[in-house]
Amino acid sequence: MNAPVHAAYPPRHRLPRRGVQAARRAAVGVVALSVLAGTGMGWVTYHGVLDGITTSNALDGGPVSTGDTENILIMGLDSRLDQHGNPLPEDIYEALHAGDETVGGYNANVLIVVHLPGDGGPATAFSIPRDDYVQIAGCDVDPCKGKIKQAYGWAYQREMETLESDSDDQSEHEQQAREAGRRAQIATVRNLLGIPIDHFVEVTLGAFFQIAKAVAPITVCLNADTSDPYSGADFREGVQQIDAAQAMAFVRQRRDVNDENFTDLDRTRRQQAFIAALVSALGESGALSSPTKLRELLNVTKQNVALDSGFDLASFASRASDLTGAPPTLYTLPIKEFSQNAYGEDINIIDVPTIRKIVHDLVSKDDSPSSSTTSTSKAEALDGQGAVLDVVNASTYSGLAAALESTFGAHGFTEGQIGDGDSLAAATTIDYGTGAEAAAQSLADELGVVASPSTEVLDGTVQLTVGTDFPGHDYLTGSTDTTSTDATSSDWNSSSETTEETTASTPVTTVAATATGTYTPAPTDLSQMKVSGIPCVK
Repeated sequence: MNAPVHAAYPPRHRLPRRGVQAARRAAVGVVALSVLAGTGMGWVTYHGVLDGITTSNALDGGPVSTGDTENILIMGLDSRLDQHGNPLPEDIYEALHAGDETVGGYNANVLIVVHLPGDGGPATAFSIPRDDYVQIAGCDVDPCKGKIKQAYGWAYQREMETLESDSDDQSEHEQQAREAGRRAQIATVRNLLGIPIDHFVEVTLGAFFQIAKAVAPITVCLNADTSDPYSGADFREGVQQIDAAQAMAFVRQRRDVNDENFTDLDRTRRQQAFIAALVSALGESGALSSPTKLRELLNVTKQNVALDSGFDLASFASRASDLTGAPPTLYTLPIKEFSQNAYGEDINIIDVPTIRKIVHDLVSKDDSPSSSTTSTSKAEALDGQGAVLDVVNASTYSGLAAALESTFGAHGFTEGQIGDGDSLAAATTIDYGTGAEAAAQSLADELGVVASPSTEVLDGTVQLTVGTDFPGHDYLTGSTDTTSTDATSSDWNSSSETTEETTASTPVTTVAATATGTYTPAPTDLSQMKVSGIPCVK
């Protein structure tokens, strides 16, 4: 079946698609939480509001940041269904200009990671272009590369396929499949940026439309007239007020009949501009200081929001109020060039080392995350106690087994056998033989996975099987682009797609997201926007 990129069920082996000063202080954290997704979720920071919201365990066992530092992933799904797989209200479909519940899929079209520094300083957020061509975590085909937005839908579909023969309630199937999607999307983002993901907020188009409708009109500003029949966008140059339906077009526009150079990255900056506009609208309406109004807003979007089960909203609200008055800064990560994959789909070729360096340089040095899977910060508590360590490489990273033997051999393990798996494994596992439980558990704690006893593993031995969810970047010292694989003969690695590989990170220009003329951000620029006032964008 040759389905379009936005299909809900893509082919099996093809990768488919936050007034007054007090309000400003609150906005630093509120916007960082979820308005960043262009969805208006800032009002969910009061104790008790989790009732009725979908909670997820997709983050269980993953690496975490140190101290009070937090990294929050915002995932905005291009789904025309609510969190339970039900159709949205008809007025939302009418505002979409893009079909009803039968259209769209589970692509994470908005991916923003919000970094809240442990010292209480201003938040920083990174928007990841949705078409960045990356290694997809948890995938079981070789090589497994695709647009970063597709990680969710890919895992969702594969999980659904395993459930189709069951006669259980379909709503339960929906939740199981979405959990698989969340895990894959989180791992893929984490592996790209090289930082832990401590919390996440998932929202659908329904939540965005409902909050925009509740706070409209919203003031935005454009640097020029713009029109796009696909999204329904039709705006004039300058400051103007828009309603909820127009807001949908404002953040979804990715073409411009007046500007052939309008790109998907311009769409990302539109989303950021809308964040600033929404913060202003919420502040002027008094909603940020009214628990009653906040709860009213929450009630209309519960069906379209999911949070990780460990997200303490009351604690987050308290922390947000303590943040400084400086506005957060939003960045759009750059690409190297536009290209196409073997199926003729548009993709963004990226320089992974450069992306990682940008993220590392922009977050506070004092907040350097301590990922339990980062080779530069191995926990001293890791103790192999002399147990033999065998490593089976069932991932797409060449040379990873040897690297892990060397790394963990320095922490009390005796180097054992290494080899490649007969096939790729979606998940990393640890098995151990008699007498090696303590060593296996120590390694499991280090990697955030579960250790299991096995009669097939020799006494005193720990067997680590590395799956495609494993962050191999962090262990392959001196590697350049570890998203490349051994399968060099594959169509996925042919021609322009291999241009993602690089021998060193390159300098990146920082350009104001609101710049005009010859200073308008290019796809290869790192653009920057402050969440303050009403920024004018392309």
